[in-house]
Amino acid sequence: METVSALQPLRERIGAWRRSGASIALVPTMGNLHAGHLALVHEARAAARRVVVSVFVNPLQFGPAEDYSAYPRTLEEDRTALEGAGADLLFAPAVETVYPAGTGSVTRVEVAGLSDVLEGAFRPGHFVGVATVVAKLFNLVQPDAAVFGEKDYQQLAVIRRMTTDLSWPVDILAAPTVRESDGLAMSSRNRYLSQAERALAPGLYRTLQGLARRLAQGERDLPGLERAGWETLGGAGLRPEYVAVRRAGDLEQPGPGDRDLVALASAWLGRARPIDNIRVSVG
Repeated sequence: METVSALQPLRERIGAWRRSGASIALVPTMGNLHAGHLALVHEARAAARRVVVSVFVNPLQFGPAEDYSAYPRTLEEDRTALEGAGADLLFAPAVETVYPAGTGSVTRVEVAGLSDVLEGAFRPGHFVGVATVVAKLFNLVQPDAAVFGEKDYQQLAVIRRMTTDLSWPVDILAAPTVRESDGLAMSSRNRYLSQAERALAPGLYRTLQGLARRLAQGERDLPGLERAGWETLGGAGLRPEYVAVRRAGDLEQPGPGDRDLVALASAWLGRARPIDNIRVSVG
């Protein structure tokens, strides 16, 4: 596996692959990789001849009170894991490489509507940062496909909408959420959990499972279901931020005829703020 941090060698490698007729899949990450990330690499490996993984802690998607400085950076461990997973190229740029003029006046990409609800309501500007850096990566790598995890469901929806709206010829692939044995969705930020908090954390997934069961059984009082989920999270020792049932395709409020839904939730546990979701098909 080759590792590059500058734009010119990245472009040269991508150009050589293109001239040879190779297809390319991109896996954007912020590093500190775990089994969930490596599952994305395996999806990419199945989708294209060449796999590029980016490791970049993107300052543009962190709010002023968020953990940009403390976010774990483990590049050497990530490199070893990616070699084992079969990646062809690791792109690990510095902030100055991605944003040479700084982040203050950089051109931004905003996906209107989708960026402002749920996660976006609690993390203003977050999805503008996500969309902007993914747009730059798409321009640099020019992939045929890009792989994102379903755990970050709203992020996946934002990227899909951006790709469609900007007419990029990139196939956006979704990889299923990878979970610990007790159901907790894998996340780099799980390391912030104390031992006691880690024991409570699977309550988020169990709450969503209960909500999904009630939806599948025919309950349609969505505000009531959301309130019940909120109360369940509180009773399980978590501090909920939102519990919502939305239309799976665009995260709008479901109508009477909508059958493909997603239940989403976020809650605080100490320093950690786990998020999760479950897709639900209703009759």
